[in-house]
Amino acid sequence: MQYHLNGFKPGNYQIPDSAREPATAPPMMALPSEVDVLIVGCGPAGLALARQLADFADIKTCIVEQKPGPMLFGQADGISCRTMEIMEAFNSSEMLVKETYQLHQNAFWEPDSEQPENIKRTHKVPDARLGLSEFIHGVVNQARLHDILLEGMENSVTHLVPHYSCRLLELNVDPDRSQDLDAYPVTATFERDYPAQSTQVETVKARYVVGCDGARSAVRKNLSIALQGDSANKAWGVMDVLLVTDFPDIRVKSFIQSRENGAVMLIPREGGYLVRLYVELGLLDRGQRASQLDLCVDDIIARAKLIMNPYQLDVKEVAWWSIYEVGQRVAERFDDTPVGNPEGLIPRAFVAGDACHTHSPKGGWGLNTSLPDTFNLGWKLAAVLQGRSQPKLLQTYASERRKVAQMLINADREMSALVATRPSAGNNAGQAKTCTADIEKFIARQNGFIAGTSIGYDLSYICTGADNQHLATGFRVGQRFHSAEAARLADGRPQHLGQLVKADGRWRVFIFGDKHSPVDTASDAYKLIRFLENDSASPVRKYTPEGADIDSVIDVYAVFQQRNLSIEQLPDYLWPAKGKYGLRDYEKVFQTEEGMDIFEQRGIDRSAGCMLVVRPDQHIANILPLNAQAELSAFFDEFMIS
Repeated sequence: MQYHLNGFKPGNYQIPDSAREPATAPPMMALPSEVDVLIVGCGPAGLALARQLADFADIKTCIVEQKPGPMLFGQADGISCRTMEIMEAFNSSEMLVKETYQLHQNAFWEPDSEQPENIKRTHKVPDARLGLSEFIHGVVNQARLHDILLEGMENSVTHLVPHYSCRLLELNVDPDRSQDLDAYPVTATFERDYPAQSTQVETVKARYVVGCDGARSAVRKNLSIALQGDSANKAWGVMDVLLVTDFPDIRVKSFIQSRENGAVMLIPREGGYLVRLYVELGLLDRGQRASQLDLCVDDIIARAKLIMNPYQLDVKEVAWWSIYEVGQRVAERFDDTPVGNPEGLIPRAFVAGDACHTHSPKGGWGLNTSLPDTFNLGWKLAAVLQGRSQPKLLQTYASERRKVAQMLINADREMSALVATRPSAGNNAGQAKTCTADIEKFIARQNGFIAGTSIGYDLSYICTGADNQHLATGFRVGQRFHSAEAARLADGRPQHLGQLVKADGRWRVFIFGDKHSPVDTASDAYKLIRFLENDSASPVRKYTPEGADIDSVIDVYAVFQQRNLSIEQLPDYLWPAKGKYGLRDYEKVFQTEEGMDIFEQRGIDRSAGCMLVVRPDQHIANILPLNAQAELSAFFDEFMIS
């Protein structure tokens, strides 16, 4: 798809440039007096959380934003493989795949040894993230991602829309009521500017609050949560531009090191014409902010021209620009409980996204860490609010996501230093080459983290089974379910199994059959299926509400090696009757085929088989042998409520 030919225009890219209009804010309505979950901030973290909770009709959610309307010009641009997988869980990946610029190559540029004042391309390489997921790392306006999440919210069963023009004045969590799960211990007071009216103050009481309100988070400050880490020491400019240039790699992600003038990181944008440039500006004095430099977009353009000499940059339009300082900080805690939570308190307030980790934007990690923050938290809040899980589940958000944030800070510190490294006047060109070579090595070493696909959670009661890792070496306990295709038994259609794990709060159990036919009543697979279907100890029977569909809490799929099976041979449990009409679900059983063998691709033991327990956020919770029925029950008994 191509767009922005005659100037940048925000909005729905499915609409031609000539007719496209930016999204508008909904009519202003009074804030509700009481809600289950209050979300402060309409960034990627807040909208991802709201998108999840919007699908639960029995959970009352309110999301507020200080700005007067939806984002039009995005700060973030990269959409990692993992973020694409999460958007597929919202049934929204196809639009992003169609619209994004896909990153397939990286180019590296250094000072020309013969003319050091000029830059020269050294080489191109395939992007290191290719093959880590069924999706490819892409680039798109952050506002477009927001639009898709907002559309999903509005079209949900709750028709959730944000309340804009809400400035948080005060937030309190009553410690005397915070451990009473029926109480509304959170009180938030907002100032609102209604059109043609005087400013009004409105108050919301909530069971839980989540601060997704950015690096200067008012929620974090009201909770007295400190940021820890390095202060900013270098300023960078960033701009999205439409330009005419003779630079040959204008449509390739490029790392550019000049001899004397700094560095540029160039990222092509969606639509075929738009380009983002990150431009190194210089060091900051101690305590100095980038906003104090009195620089404008013309200064960023001038510096970019110096760095990219001898190539010409004729900037025709600047869609968006900013100047920022590089610093890496992480919140000392991610919720309202004391550090380490020695008393085992149930948290009632959380921070997510930039509210709890700040860093440079060059690695594309901001959005791609913020959105998974609340993808981790959302299903846990829903499970506790619906009475399906014990409230201790909420304690795992901080322990799981703060580790990821610390990894992010460390990686960003290294990446920022590498991108800004350049040879001094006394160095030779050979030393300059090591700058871009080190960047290339860093990208290759950190490709799984950059893509988000290798991020894993430490062992806990919802991440266990490492002793059985040998049964499925390609599915790492704690990491996300690495999707692969299998053929649906009922109709032969290829299906990416990871895309079955939707953001609906359900657990998944994948049964990978052993060498024996599942039709054989003596096989472990057959016995496991019968246990799940009929035994009183079965977690499916124990935790599915009476009258609900059999897969409403724990959704079971099966993948078999045998290629001579037919659906009618298998127990009814694998093609159950559902809904008010008792219609059969034919999409739960799969088999391997030539060239589509998940057992081989993911290192699953063909002789023994195994079962995988997958969390609602797509991470591997447990790996068990097929005959470990008691262990499966014990796993769910640890935190579920019957």
